[in-house]
Amino acid sequence: MRLGKAMGHRWLAATAAAALAVTLGAAACSSDDDSSSDGARPPARAPPPLPLPHPAIPNGDLIVKHEGWLEAALPGTKITWTKFDSGGDVNTAVIAGSVDIGLAGSSPVTRGLSAPLNIPYQVAWIHDVIGPAESLVVRNDAGITDVAGLAGKKIGTPFASTAHYSLLAALEEAGVAQSAVTLVDLEPPDILAAWTRGDIDAAYVWSPTLDELKKTGTVLTDSAKLAAAGYPTFDLGVVTKKFAEAYPDALAEWLRQQDKAVKLIDSDPAKASAAIAAELNITPDEALAQTKGLVFLTGDEQLGAEYFGTPAAPGKFADGLLGAAEFLKTQAAIDAVPTLDTLRAGLGVEDLDSAFSG
Repeated sequence: MRLGKAMGHRWLAATAAAALAVTLGAAACSSDDDSSSDGARPPARAPPPLPLPHPAIPNGDLIVKHEGWLEAALPGTKITWTKFDSGGDVNTAVIAGSVDIGLAGSSPVTRGLSAPLNIPYQVAWIHDVIGPAESLVVRNDAGITDVAGLAGKKIGTPFASTAHYSLLAALEEAGVAQSAVTLVDLEPPDILAAWTRGDIDAAYVWSPTLDELKKTGTVLTDSAKLAAAGYPTFDLGVVTKKFAEAYPDALAEWLRQQDKAVKLIDSDPAKASAAIAAELNITPDEALAQTKGLVFLTGDEQLGAEYFGTPAAPGKFADGLLGAAEFLKTQAAIDAVPTLDTLRAGLGVEDLDSAFSG
C-alpha cells in the first residue's frame, strides 16, 4: 500500500533503547498570556527534571538545544539532552517511562500508534519533511547504477526507521523482492563503520552519516523521489499524553521554541547553520547543505489542511499515517491497521492550536 500523495514529504527513524531516569514533579500551572516565542511571555512551570532525547539530524531541535532557548523559557526545569540514534530508541524509552518528549520518524511513530505497541503518546510537532537528506546510496566499487541492481547485495539501514520504510518502498517500486537482498539492521554510526570495512554494498540512511557515504558512493534514489511516488516520510515530535495533560504550558513552550527555530532557519540560515554545525561537529556550510535536504514547517503551516488542520477541521496528516500503517502491515511490521479515528486521536491538534492561537 502507498501513502496518500497529497502528503508529499518525510517520515523518520528506528530502534533500540536508552534509559534516562525521570521523576515527574507536581502538575504545572497554566499561563494565559499569548505573547510570542521570543522570550516575551512569562516562563511556564514544568517538572523539575525534563530529559530530552535528540538525534543527530540537522533540524530545528538542535538549534533549540544549542541556543538554550528551552532552558531560558523554563528556568525552573533541569533539562538533560541525550543523543539517541533513532526513533526506535525513543519508542523504547517512552515505553520504559524514561522520557516524555522525543523525536521519531513517521514510520516508528506509526508503529507506536499501532498494535502491538499502542504507545500512549501523540504527535505534537512536525520537525521536518524528509527529502534528499535521507537517501539510498551504493558503493562506487559495487558497479550498480539502479535500485534493481541491488538484488543479491547487502544493504544496511536502521530497522523500523523511516529509512527502512523508504528502502522497502524503493525495492518495491523497482520490482526487487525483499528476499532478494540481505538487509542488515545498523544504526547510523554502525553503517559508516560497516561501509568503511566493506561489509555492506549499500545503505539507506540520513545526514550526516549519508554525507560521509556519498564521498565514496552514489545515490540511487532519495526520500523526496519516494514521496513523489506516494511514500512521504517525516521527523515528528511526540509527547506522552500523560505529560501533555499534566504540563500543558511546558508543552506549549516547547512547541513555540521549535517554531522559533524553524523561523530562524528561514530568516537567518547562516546563524541557524552555525548552531547546527556546532552540535554535529561539522562546518556551517555542510550544515547548510544538509538542511536543504529537509522541508521545515512553522506552527501556523502545520495547522493547515495539508497537515494537522485544526480541532474543528482535521487535516490530511492522519490519512498519510493510515497509508503508512497499511504498508507496514504488508511487511508484518504491525499486527493490524489502526482506524483513521485512532490515528487522528494520536495527533495533538488541540495542543498545537492552543500554542499558536492563544
